[in-house]
Amino acid sequence: MHLKLKDSPIIVLVGFMGCGKSTVGRLLAERLGWQFVDLDEEIERQAGSPIVEIFEREGERKFRELEHAALVEQLRLAQRGRARVLALGGGAFAESKNRERLEAGGVAIWLDCPVETLWERVSQGAGRPLARRREEFEQLYRERLPHYRLADYALRSDVLEPEAVVDAILQLLLF
Repeated sequence: MHLKLKDSPIIVLVGFMGCGKSTVGRLLAERLGWQFVDLDEEIERQAGSPIVEIFEREGERKFRELEHAALVEQLRLAQRGRARVLALGGGAFAESKNRERLEAGGVAIWLDCPVETLWERVSQGAGRPLARRREEFEQLYRERLPHYRLADYALRSDVLEPEAVVDAILQLLLF
């Protein structure tokens, strides 16, 4: 077993919005018999507001503070032996303080997907405050890409069905 998983049984899926973190994460957690947590959903539950409203009312900085606190709590639960698969929001792994916390426990897997595919997947929805204009979307993707590359593992999520991505994760040298 990967040493990080022994101390903190948590697999963290990272990547840009629309790469499939939630879909793959739910399937992976089901296969492992672990709990699945979508960090954005957890933030919304704790705040009692959709992320779009948090951004509009309190700004991105406040959202990032809530995100960090929620991540720390999930890592704490994993360190207590509560195994989980965690899907991070698209910007969480780009924050150095979040990556530093993740280095101590858990394994980060980047679900890599081309920006064109990501735009096709998310541009129609209204619930993504950072996906309103394509040029800004692509710029944000380019800014975050170097951070995603710091994950422990990377898998393409655009060329396989979600179940096949889960199979690929389970074949990594984690277990």
